[in-house]
Amino acid sequence: MDLRITEIFLSIQGESSHAGRPCAFVRLTGCPMRCVWCDSEYTFTGGTRISVADIFKQLKDFGCNLVEVTGGDPLAQKNVYPFITELLDAGYEVLIETGGFFSTEKVDERAKIILDVKCPASGESARNYWANLERLNRERDEVKFVIADLNDWNFARQIIEKYDLSNKTKEILISPIFGIENLKEIAETVSRSGLKVRLNLQLHKYIWGKDVHGV
Repeated sequence: MDLRITEIFLSIQGESSHAGRPCAFVRLTGCPMRCVWCDSEYTFTGGTRISVADIFKQLKDFGCNLVEVTGGDPLAQKNVYPFITELLDAGYEVLIETGGFFSTEKVDERAKIILDVKCPASGESARNYWANLERLNRERDEVKFVIADLNDWNFARQIIEKYDLSNKTKEILISPIFGIENLKEIAETVSRSGLKVRLNLQLHKYIWGKDVHGV
């Protein structure tokens, strides 16, 4: 069994409640979405087919127990599901970063899903697979809203309330696009919202710059 891989690397987790933790990243190739603000367009095509056995060898060399399977959208490849299970069976703590276009139903329930709900400014909000929000695990899973402006924030608020996400997920992440001018306004608005959310900045970009290959 193999997977089409864009890159495998060891770094610091840059986002989510796991930000700052050493993390091994397995970045798969391919994504059906074309978000306006996408920072990983290099994953859309290309990649190299790598056997699962060779992926495990690289992960073992890293010596890091936290592994994120990301993309692109990793759920675009059918072999990712047994790979996730193999990682978990081997004792890894596994994060799955998915854009929410594909159903998460087949993902091993032991994995921790970080579900990226697309807001209007992404250009892809109509393609969210809303049933995924009903499968969230309150003890493990997180929902992320990448926002470009207050319109996106208002959209996120509506989804949080409509799906009662405060009671259905471990964390709700509000992630302003890196480098936007209205970051202070967004931070102040979030702080006054009264919602149980976390402002989620891209730590890796503040450390290494906007073009770094992060999560």
